[in-house]
Amino acid sequence: MTQKKLHPSVLKFKEFVKNNPKVIQEVRKGKATWQELYEDWYLLGEEDKRWESIGTETESEPETNTNTEAKGDWMSNIMGMVKKMDPNQMQNHITNLSQALGAIQGVIAQFQGGNPTAGAVKPPEGPKNPFVFRKD
Repeated sequence: MTQKKLHPSVLKFKEFVKNNPKVIQEVRKGKATWQELYEDWYLLGEEDKRWESIGTETESEPETNTNTEAKGDWMSNIMGMVKKMDPNQMQNHITNLSQALGAIQGVIAQFQGGNPTAGAVKPPEGPKNPFVFRKD
């Protein structure tokens, strides 16, 4: 099994995670993602107070009030999902959905009469000028 060579900072982070198993629990509980934890570790360093509070967070701690309250709010959950979205992946999903809907519409059109223009029924044509005056 071949392993890709990882960036040295990623290797250091993996070592940090091995030494702090509470970080793994945070990800498994869904309180954080690996990307968030890596960014915090990279920006704050290993000696930051954030790593001491992982796994021991309670509602009475003042430093986590905005993060824990925001997680319960549905709007923040939606915003979190929007931040995690990959625009290219979403575009691919939308394209696939559009193609599937087009295929379904084609099947429905076949069952409705075999003529793909059967859905576009033209109204009967009347006189071109509604005020037709005839001379005697």
